[in-house]
Amino acid sequence: MPPALPPTHRYPTDLKLLNQARVHREKILDLLYEPLKEKIQAKPRTYRQIAKKEYLKVAKQRRPTRQEKKKALKKQLQYIKRNLEHIEKLIESVGSLSCLKNRQYKTLLVVKEVARQQLELFQKNQQSIEDRIVSLSQPQLRPIVRGKGGKPVEFGAKLSASCFEGYVFVDRISWDNFNESGDLKAQIEADRSFTGYYPESVHVDKIYRTRDNRAGVQRKRN
Repeated sequence: MPPALPPTHRYPTDLKLLNQARVHREKILDLLYEPLKEKIQAKPRTYRQIAKKEYLKVAKQRRPTRQEKKKALKKQLQYIKRNLEHIEKLIESVGSLSCLKNRQYKTLLVVKEVARQQLELFQKNQQSIEDRIVSLSQPQLRPIVRGKGGKPVEFGAKLSASCFEGYVFVDRISWDNFNESGDLKAQIEADRSFTGYYPESVHVDKIYRTRDNRAGVQRKRN
């Protein structure tokens, strides 16, 4: 099962994620403009105050309608697109990204991908997309639906592990969701390679008791 993240990490809404992306782009735009402020008199307009008000107008509502959320998403996407165009022009003027730290440059790439994903979701009116980013600071995180009461979705790396005489071995770890039942055969073979013989018996949860796994274990016993 995926290890739990700190309680402060919650499943973000698309609108909140776009607002965070917009704020990051505004900060990067400010950094890129700083070395050029003597050459460029007029600073590119970001409408950040208006964008913030538009976001809060919907975010503070307890139950905004679907149309209100969709309208707010569209506006945030437009603000982000405008900021990106300004950033691209500033990059051309600066000629390099030396004014950005490695972390800031990484954030810029993440924000661009978030904007692309959210635009595709908006245009196609979809709810999911492959490798969906849900955190700007940890873009590798993926939502894993667990179906538990009070905690239907968890975040983090999912791992498959085995235990031998008090030692725990991590057989597989992935940020993407996977069905751990597919690791049973490989874990049995790894146990044989480590000990020199197959285990006398295999005890597993119901999820592992697939027809393929039962047939494979039976063949090894025979």
